[in-house]
Amino acid sequence: MGKAREVQLQIMGNEVKEENSGEPDAGHQSTKPQIKGQIRWIKMGIYSFFVLSGQAVATLLGRFYFDKGGNSKWMSTFVQLAGFPLLLPFYCTLLPKNSTIDSIDTDRPPVLTFAFLYASLGILLAGMCLLYSYGMSNLPVSTFSLICASQLGFNALFSFFLNAQKFTFFITNSLVLLTISSALLVFQPDDSSASKKISKGKYIIGFLCTLFASAGYALMLSLTQFAFKKIIKRNTMRAMMDLIIYQSIMATCLALAGLLASGDWKVLKKEMEEYELGKVSYLMTLIWIAAGWDVFNIGAVGLIFEVSSLFSNVISTLGLPIVPVLAVVFFHDKMDGVKVVAMLLAIWGFVSFMYQHYLDDSKFKAERENATQVSQASTSEEV
Repeated sequence: MGKAREVQLQIMGNEVKEENSGEPDAGHQSTKPQIKGQIRWIKMGIYSFFVLSGQAVATLLGRFYFDKGGNSKWMSTFVQLAGFPLLLPFYCTLLPKNSTIDSIDTDRPPVLTFAFLYASLGILLAGMCLLYSYGMSNLPVSTFSLICASQLGFNALFSFFLNAQKFTFFITNSLVLLTISSALLVFQPDDSSASKKISKGKYIIGFLCTLFASAGYALMLSLTQFAFKKIIKRNTMRAMMDLIIYQSIMATCLALAGLLASGDWKVLKKEMEEYELGKVSYLMTLIWIAAGWDVFNIGAVGLIFEVSSLFSNVISTLGLPIVPVLAVVFFHDKMDGVKVVAMLLAIWGFVSFMYQHYLDDSKFKAERENATQVSQASTSEEV
């Protein structure tokens, strides 16, 4: 976060000099960055909502799919990735094809570099989703949420090495609180009939798959932030959508190939016919799982785009305790003090991280004002 602030400050300093050279109105100068800051916070709020809502809906429906008779791990993987066509109308019609940044930037890497980037992230995404499918089908929800919380620690490690992430007291406090919040869920017994059927062998497989998937997800977030800074070098909505769609195309093709190669496609018709709630419910469950993960991906990449990979993961981890609470409403799971405490700790951790971001933002504004004053003073001396 510190490195990003330094880069932004340099850019802002150059902008100030350019603005002063044209002698614009001083009130306009002070208002413009405030409006930009407010828009940025609004975007962060929207992306955070996408992460929390998409993750909660997709996770609950993923559990619902397996509880009601679904059994295909490759189908579960496929629907996690196959929602990107929902974005194509927006991508093709509403986003500008060319931007001023694209026309100015002549130092962009070749097309093959982007192809390798999207393919690599797509392969990592497909493998991660497959591992999550195995974990979700073989673990109780509480245990699954606990292991998923480990992605925050993995992401902190990867962000330190790949993204030069600095750790302050409030960030460290947030990481600890959010990890403890999800860890508490393991002490909440899962009384569902599905959890009682899990054998020890399947439990170990589910545990390891979810752990490796969490590490893979954390690595992908850090690599995405690294790619935006070092390779993509474009702060546009189209650049963000390019990344989401192209890596999703690669991952979806791999999942489809796995579905065909494994032979799972042969039993899908039987699975749909034997689904407890009927064929229509089966199809709608898969469609909404795809839509939910699509919304989640937009929010996650958007937060990386606006803030950092660690912040995106913090929001994701904040949503983990929400899933058991929503399960009380939709699946009539039991609610006790452990889940309440987990929710409160998650909110506390989230507030701690946001407060650090507020401090950084305030410091950045103060530094920008100083840069503006120095630039105005130098301009008046020249005159």
